[in-house]
Amino acid sequence: MKESFIALMGAIGATVGAFFGGWDLGLSTLVIAMALDYITGLIVAGVFKRSGKTQSGALESNAGFKGLCKKAVMLFIVLLGHRLDLTMGTTIVKDAVVFGFIANEAISIIENAGLMGIPVGDTIKNAIDVLGKKQ
Repeated sequence: MKESFIALMGAIGATVGAFFGGWDLGLSTLVIAMALDYITGLIVAGVFKRSGKTQSGALESNAGFKGLCKKAVMLFIVLLGHRLDLTMGTTIVKDAVVFGFIANEAISIIENAGLMGIPVGDTIKNAIDVLGKKQ
């Protein structure tokens, strides 16, 4: 039974990886950044009660579900980028989408850190402002 379950999970993982054009460093980094953003968002809302996603600033399941839905759609857009690359015979679209989303997640993680009271230096704040204006 255990071996069958592991084989099934491996097959599912391989299929998902194939849909995204392989599990590369960029995709791994994006998934890690998404997880870190979600966790830091939970901390901001659950511990510090400073979330801008709810009126009270506290943790709400609806806001968390919306966040997960947004991250799922981000992965769908990465998938679409890979399919466009296949159509055009390139790899640039998926990579550009992944890099853009990684930058967006990094900005959100740093914003969450600031909401927790972690001092964020002026250099990082300026970089966030520049990236925020380009989006």
